[in-house]
Amino acid sequence: MTSVLYDAPGPGAKRRNIIYTVVFLAVFALLAWWVLGIMAEKDQLDADKWSPFVTDSQVWTTFLLPGLGETLTAAALSLVIALPLGAILGIGRLSDHAWVRIPVGVVVEFFRAIPVLIMMVFASQLFVQFTSVDSEVRPLYAVVTGLVLYNASVIAEIVRAGIQSLPSGQTDAAKAIGMRKGQMMVSVLLPQAVTAMLPALVSQLVVIVKDTALGGAVLGLTELLFQVRTITANYGANTIAALTVVALLFILVNFALTSFAGWLENRLRKGKKSTGAIVDRTAVDAGGALGG
Repeated sequence: MTSVLYDAPGPGAKRRNIIYTVVFLAVFALLAWWVLGIMAEKDQLDADKWSPFVTDSQVWTTFLLPGLGETLTAAALSLVIALPLGAILGIGRLSDHAWVRIPVGVVVEFFRAIPVLIMMVFASQLFVQFTSVDSEVRPLYAVVTGLVLYNASVIAEIVRAGIQSLPSGQTDAAKAIGMRKGQMMVSVLLPQAVTAMLPALVSQLVVIVKDTALGGAVLGLTELLFQVRTITANYGANTIAALTVVALLFILVNFALTSFAGWLENRLRKGKKSTGAIVDRTAVDAGGALGG
């Protein structure tokens, strides 16, 4: 029996998968035992280094929860701006007019090629030199600007690949009933491409959430990673414990995002809004040349 994405494993493949799983778990257990042993030797497992996260609610109310809120705020603002901007750029890359398609392609490739941290730092300096933005919110503005510029260009490629993954018959049928290019894009292609794009879009959302940590490390944005410094300063040398808790919070947030996306994708597929196509990172990166 086969599925759309892969062949179902036979008896031999199932045995190999079981062996690989057992070997992986054994190696993982040995690695965890080795790491915990080193931490114990360095007194990193002492109760006083971990107890603040269990016994002192101020660690959460003063540092971790506000930091999580700042992380989600920066990520949400970036997504709200980058998603429609990326959709517009992606549609522009598919334009029949070279005077639209080529400049849009240049913009997309330019911002995709620059590391997001450089754009954050550059945006921060622009806000310092040419605006009167308050210093308290300047890191947030700079982080959101960098994330929007980078992720809008990536989302543009996701949209382009999602639309191009649709069967050509969809376009032919829309043209046959006299639809204009804009009507065809909004009413026929984009709604069907949403499900195909969803896994890649969620993957990019996870990237946005994680990249907010760059603002905390470099620009002083008071997000989750930044709170490690303040927790360490207030509660002693428990950096490893603080980093572990922050990492777990990132994992929980991103797991919630991917779980919700999986549920939403299943609902869309059951609603017969999908063609069965899936857009992955390979499809997005393959469209790097200008003009698609």
